[in-house]
Amino acid sequence: MNLLEIRDLRVSYGAVEAIHGINLDIEENSITAVLGSNGAGKTTIINALSGMLRRSGTVIFNGRPLSTRPDRVVKSGIVQIPEGRLIFPGLTVEENLRLGAFTVRKKQDLFRLLDEQFKVFPRLKERRSQDAGTLSGGEQQMLAIARGLMGRPRLLMLDEPSLGLAPIIVKEVFGVIENICAQGVTVLLVEQNAKKSLGISRYGYVIENGKIILSGTGRELLDNEEIAKAYLGTTGI
Repeated sequence: MNLLEIRDLRVSYGAVEAIHGINLDIEENSITAVLGSNGAGKTTIINALSGMLRRSGTVIFNGRPLSTRPDRVVKSGIVQIPEGRLIFPGLTVEENLRLGAFTVRKKQDLFRLLDEQFKVFPRLKERRSQDAGTLSGGEQQMLAIARGLMGRPRLLMLDEPSLGLAPIIVKEVFGVIENICAQGVTVLLVEQNAKKSLGISRYGYVIENGKIILSGTGRELLDNEEIAKAYLGTTGI
């Protein structure tokens, strides 16, 4: 069953149309990858879904039209983890996490969510009183993901989570993403790391110049020679 259905999505920057009528489906309890080079339109798509950009077309989430207001998008169950992490330096790790729970009203729910994140991310528990700006890049990415999970999302949208991280940390981050999905959170993964993202994704889409040029299962796209040449620097895997 599809959790998110997008039909004829169009997004413009002024008079310039950046996304040209794409159709995209996100199956519930799965990881879906959106691939493309810089400027292809990947981030524009998820910013439009989050309500940060004006959009046209039909977007159905959990059987209902998706609001265009960012606060209502989050309350409906969609949370975006932005490119570059954008944690809040000067605030502690725990304070950053609490900011992700602005939709949570009960203190016991807040404490339960904090405990859940500290179980999944034990390093964050060790650093809960530390200035978030002093964390390593990998730790900041974990914090950004944990902060997003504090919003109790049904759909988590991650924008370039591997950007700027060492290979061993990238492996850890993708392991966390798989675990999040296994716990029942649907994931939309925007990435340039084709091999890693397709390796954990049930389905994938390739974006070029605001249009979908290829789609298929993760395995099908990994085996596609065009993808291999464009994103893996080889003619095959």
